[in-house]
Amino acid sequence: MTIDFYYAPGSGPCRFVELTAKNLGVTLNLKLMDLMHKKDHLTPEFLKINPQHCVPTIVDDGFPVWESSVIATYLIQKYGKDDSLYPKDPKKRSVVDQRLYFNLGVLGQRFSEYYYPMMMGNTPDPTKLQKLQDSLDILNTFLEGKEYVAGDSLTVADFGMSATITTLDVVKFDRGAYGNITRWYSKLKSSVPGFEEVNGLEKLTAIFDSYRKSKSKQ
Repeated sequence: MTIDFYYAPGSGPCRFVELTAKNLGVTLNLKLMDLMHKKDHLTPEFLKINPQHCVPTIVDDGFPVWESSVIATYLIQKYGKDDSLYPKDPKKRSVVDQRLYFNLGVLGQRFSEYYYPMMMGNTPDPTKLQKLQDSLDILNTFLEGKEYVAGDSLTVADFGMSATITTLDVVKFDRGAYGNITRWYSKLKSSVPGFEEVNGLEKLTAIFDSYRKSKSKQ
């Protein structure tokens, strides 16, 4: 079994896939992509694999898959020993899917809309900050009385959401007002195999600092 993993260091979606693979015992053949300078994602070779030219992307024995949630659930369904991380029960799976979509289309999107313009030197937009805070309020509500984001069992949705929250920590966002998120995140950090290796704050901060310095020189 050979699974090529095309990734960008520091990327939340890429870390989501990495953490999922580690918890499945799946080894990824790392293919580092330089998106800023070499534009590896726009080469003819990569475009043949993924016409959307995005990372993360995997190629599993010749079969390409992209988009982090799709990759993660694909790996679980193919290589998982059971369905605990991505339940087959329609009701349980619908909750997990909803959380995955929320992470990608709401929380992650609002983070990007607020922070990335600031990283380019633009003035903070308070309306975008409010939207980000609103999405964190929703996540905090999801976790009210629950151990994990989709209920009382660890699922793939926790892997994805925790990667996004880690990115918030990297940019020093104050999440002190979200007690349920803090409790949940601390639990994952202390109990999920490979969590610190994938989401280690010191390593990610260095990557983001390097990115900011590179952009400031352009």
